[in-house]
Amino acid sequence: MIITKTPFRISFFGGGTDHPLWYRQNGGSVLSTAIDKYCYVTCRYLPPFFEHKHRVVYSLNELVNTIEEIRHPVVRECLKFFNFEQGLEIHYDGDLPARSGLGTSSSFVVGLLHALYGLRGEIIDKKKLAQEAIMIEQEKIKDIVGSQDQTIAAYGGFNRIDFLHNDDMIVTPMVLSHEKLHAFKSHLMLFFTGFTRLASDIEKNKLQNFPQKENELRDIQRMVNDAIKILYSNTIEDFGRLLDEAWQIKKSLAQGVSTDSIDMVYKKAKDSGALGGKILGAGGGGFLLLFAKPERKQEIRNSLSELLEIPFDFDNAGSQTIFYKPDVWAYPKTNYF
Repeated sequence: MIITKTPFRISFFGGGTDHPLWYRQNGGSVLSTAIDKYCYVTCRYLPPFFEHKHRVVYSLNELVNTIEEIRHPVVRECLKFFNFEQGLEIHYDGDLPARSGLGTSSSFVVGLLHALYGLRGEIIDKKKLAQEAIMIEQEKIKDIVGSQDQTIAAYGGFNRIDFLHNDDMIVTPMVLSHEKLHAFKSHLMLFFTGFTRLASDIEKNKLQNFPQKENELRDIQRMVNDAIKILYSNTIEDFGRLLDEAWQIKKSLAQGVSTDSIDMVYKKAKDSGALGGKILGAGGGGFLLLFAKPERKQEIRNSLSELLEIPFDFDNAGSQTIFYKPDVWAYPKTNYF
């Protein structure tokens, strides 16, 4: 049996430029951090006492005899990629809800791939793990997703990630003093809006609009450099103002990124002292990130009392194996499977 622990993420700047449709022509850059909220994937070889060969447990409980029968696209395509002959049992658990803008689906792909490699007794490096997760989502499942979520889930940390024309990536950690990093974190707030959404519809609209939104995407990409300069300066409040500027641009990329309800919540937050913020992920719901001076946080909490605030910290480890025990049903290989 093996259990992996893979972080979710918060993306500050550059979202959209991490899609291959953009970066293969223009290059792409994002500024993101992994956070201490995780998905846990448990895998083991299934003993040969059941009528089914594979069991997959998430919000549903799938009992099937072939990989092709598996309904969950991530599990199905990952198992097809590995071509496991033996029966498997796979469990998914997450700290936060799916479809909420924190890269949960990509974290699951990374965590499952990591677990399946471990189950075979293999170690995979972070870059290969990220690239194979990207391939599974974009080429096998054909989800309309970018490439930052898988990368930050695999690597962990607070990083600038550059995506090159040839599909390579460069991950550069933000090296900040303890005092500066603490000051930065102390300005962040995270709220759950109370509803989730299907990101692929919004992302599809964004991609269709890319030819008409080149200037906006270049501005979004430029803001990664601007944000990093702010992080290393003594004007940390400007980071929040830049988030606000980026959010206004992001809303213009496609219909559905924001809603009247989101706009109302965001206005209440700004009226109460938030310098800026954004809906994470594709938009349309999920989690709201805010940036505010620490002394204004309580006023913001009061104004958004109908929303659930989520305390969080940064994660530096990325996807990890947190439990491993060799499985008796895997050795020796029998004709049960």
